[in-house]
Amino acid sequence: MKIEKTFINNLLVLQPRVFEDNRGYFFESYNKKALEKLIKIEFIQDNESLSQKNVLRGLHFQAPPYSQDKLVRVISGSILDIVVDLRKKEKTYGKYFAIELSAKNKKQLFIPKGFAHGFLTLENNTIFSYKCSDYYHPESEECINCFDKYLNIDWKASNVILSEKDKKGMNFCDFESPFK
Repeated sequence: MKIEKTFINNLLVLQPRVFEDNRGYFFESYNKKALEKLIKIEFIQDNESLSQKNVLRGLHFQAPPYSQDKLVRVISGSILDIVVDLRKKEKTYGKYFAIELSAKNKKQLFIPKGFAHGFLTLENNTIFSYKCSDYYHPESEECINCFDKYLNIDWKASNVILSEKDKKGMNFCDFESPFK
């Protein structure tokens, strides 16, 4: 597995080695030893969602002490994946990272604690899967406005489908980060 560092500290792109032949393909989607060379992590919950094209989910995070590290990937279809650094002491605080994840490219993104996360589906029947280092804790979940002018995220789409909860996300300028 190839692990690439990004311009944001501890945010990693994982590219598995894929073995393809006339029968199909095989790849190792997770290897704790390989990832632990850079980050010590214990995943305890897996989640999966199915979305149609132009569904935008996010920007979500769980506040401490229930914050989560995540390892995200796409099983079917494709997404534009966005993370925003919420760690106040980092020089990339308030900056975002964007990457296309798809069933075709098989890339994965490791998102450490201290990030808001969201994605836009680029195809119908997109299946998104992710591992979490802590359990879902609804009282700790928060949402930042995915169209916040300060963040200025280019979602590359204008006609998106948002949940009622996501429509009520707070503006970044009103946000007091609990992440150091």
